[in-house]
Amino acid sequence: MNREQLLAEINDIFKDAFMDDDLVITEETNAEDIEDWDSLMQITLITTIEGKYGIEFTLDDSLAMKNVGDMMDLIIQKVK
Repeated sequence: MNREQLLAEINDIFKDAFMDDDLVITEETNAEDIEDWDSLMQITLITTIEGKYGIEFTLDDSLAMKNVGDMMDLIIQKVK
């Protein structure tokens, strides 16, 4: 899986989670960029991603995710 494909898949997850079909994220997108991205939404995003890719994030992983790019790095690392 390449980063472009992964970003597109994550973007779909974000669109569903935030119920916004027009939402476009980048690797630099973070919680400050999306109004409704709070701690509860972070949990929703993490559990959805874990389910989609069959992975599990640790608490340290969750705390290390500062933006979508960090999230992608962890997904790629855990999917290997």
